[in-house]
Amino acid sequence: MSPVAGNYLGVPGYVIFWALFAVASGLFFRRVYFLIRLLRLGRPENRFDRPGHRFINMLKAAFTQSTNLKTVTLRDPAAIGHAFMFWGLGIFLIGYIVFIGLGSGFGLFPVPSGSGFETAFFSVLDVAGILVIVAMVWVVVKRYIIGPERLKREATTAEKIVQPLLIIVIIGLMALHYFIEGFGYAAYGVPDAWPPVGVALANSLTDVSHDSLMMIFKSLWWLNYIIILGAVIYAPRSKHLHPLFSFPNFAFKNLAPKGSLRQVDLNKPETLRISTIKDFTWKQLLDGYACTWCGRCHAACPARATGKPLSPRELILGMKEQLIKAGPGLLEPGLAKPGKSPVGDIISEEAVWACTTCRACQEVCPACNEPMNTIIDLRRHLQMVAATETGRDTLKNLRVRGNPWRGTTFARTDWAEGLGIKIIGEDSRVDVLYWVGCTEALEARSLKVARAFAGLMKQAGVNFGILGEEEMCCGDPARRLGAEHIFQVLATNNIQLLSSYNIKKIVTACPHCFNTLKNEYPQLGGRFEVIHHSQFIADLFRENRLKIGQAREALVTYQDPCYLGRYNDVYQAPRQVLRSIPGTTLVELEPNRRDGFCCGGGGGRMWLEENAGQRINEMRLGQAMDTRASIIATACPYCLQMFEDAARGKDAGGRVQIRDIAELVAGASGVTV
Repeated sequence: MSPVAGNYLGVPGYVIFWALFAVASGLFFRRVYFLIRLLRLGRPENRFDRPGHRFINMLKAAFTQSTNLKTVTLRDPAAIGHAFMFWGLGIFLIGYIVFIGLGSGFGLFPVPSGSGFETAFFSVLDVAGILVIVAMVWVVVKRYIIGPERLKREATTAEKIVQPLLIIVIIGLMALHYFIEGFGYAAYGVPDAWPPVGVALANSLTDVSHDSLMMIFKSLWWLNYIIILGAVIYAPRSKHLHPLFSFPNFAFKNLAPKGSLRQVDLNKPETLRISTIKDFTWKQLLDGYACTWCGRCHAACPARATGKPLSPRELILGMKEQLIKAGPGLLEPGLAKPGKSPVGDIISEEAVWACTTCRACQEVCPACNEPMNTIIDLRRHLQMVAATETGRDTLKNLRVRGNPWRGTTFARTDWAEGLGIKIIGEDSRVDVLYWVGCTEALEARSLKVARAFAGLMKQAGVNFGILGEEEMCCGDPARRLGAEHIFQVLATNNIQLLSSYNIKKIVTACPHCFNTLKNEYPQLGGRFEVIHHSQFIADLFRENRLKIGQAREALVTYQDPCYLGRYNDVYQAPRQVLRSIPGTTLVELEPNRRDGFCCGGGGGRMWLEENAGQRINEMRLGQAMDTRASIIATACPYCLQMFEDAARGKDAGGRVQIRDIAELVAGASGVTV
């Protein structure tokens, strides 16, 4: 007989069951409704397009745990335990709905005891319970014995008590499941050899009286039910909201190309102001609810790793804490207080400018949070609404001269002198436009890269041309520094120029130009086929259009540019190019690919001073030197410059050469630079 079907002090069990359920549900939905009202304080943002695709993405991310398992490494396999816990508790959630909410053998509408359905499902729950217990043991080992840096965060006394208590409760629920099974089967008769744990426990209780078995069974059943309802009430009131809000965060993830930032309407400058917590978008506020506190973004951030005052985790959690704290007053206009500015209260201005926009934080986040995009919005606020000196000279150069470099003595076509390269304005009959970029056209060291790549194209018989003096900065430094107005002016002018020449195909050696032209110009109507020079050279190799001689033996390591790798998933092409050079042995630089470490030049940091902590480029150079490679290969002018600067600072120039992949191929092809 189901415990719900009995009477307790004259009160039917069904009445107690549904009364408790109604109270818990009411308290749960009341709190969830309050949290949603807080989210609605945020500014509008369209994340409702392609609803079918979003729903499928949500199911895929949630049930396959793909966003979580992608973080698994030999050094940190914790995500596997989290996945086991999710799958195990998910099965138990279904079990609670089926066997308690809808009823079955021990529920409201009993299924005959010993039925095949009951046996099969309780057997699945037995296995799921073991998975959960193993996962929780791993949580204890990981958090309290190993204690990785990413999990360390200042906690209140209450949080220090609650965290281990939650672990105890979850393990306790699994133990209760087994005891309920065992005492229930012992009281009503063992139906079969399965479920294994429940049947084994029932067989060990043959000496206990039937009345005692029934009393213990019912007591454990109701205790289990009360703990579950208590968890339902507690969940939306706890610091850990991610079990409830990760699902919608998966659904509302950004479907635009990874390399594109949120477009803003310059005709509505008020939308750039972030003076209070409600000036963030509702999706940015939702990120705080979905945060799992795992600290992966904290550990992956190169700024934090080198002693800068930036932590993507603390930004996201700080936003959530501020929302919970200030939100109730904002919901009641008469009670609302001005509140503190997010820049200064949630995150320092120094931390805002420490970000290299490498996207590592967003790449590793299992909840699809977007802290880097939020930092860019804070930069927009500082640049366009508030007063800041950061990047002033660079932005002035972009506005006045069309490039970010101050004091350069080169014109945009000096690098091409004597190469016989077509200028589009003089002869537009070309198949490919070579977008040189500001750094490779105007910075002394990078001129050699432009000459090397142009020489390779000429050797391969590519019909290409350049814009010459008409080429302006693509706008990437301006946009990453928060000067959206300068970016849009530059981008609009470039799009009009490219369209006037009917340009269709563009190749560039700069990942920042590559990303901007490919992923951000479409926001303003500029749609072109854009190829990175690593992909272009790899294609030339496949088509046997390059004349490669025997190069000297060399051990080479490769630096993955953030804007080529994490932003655009181009990992293989540069490596294919390097492996195609005779005599070259490629040794991987750790960390690499998706987990690669930034050179420190992105996000406009190339033109800003780095004063706090260790220089990012010096740390990355040290990692490269650990490979004992004689050559550090790059595929980005920013990486090239940052490594060159670090090598000079560490007096490492005599021990290692720093070369763009185009220079290495040109050297093996006999192209004179």
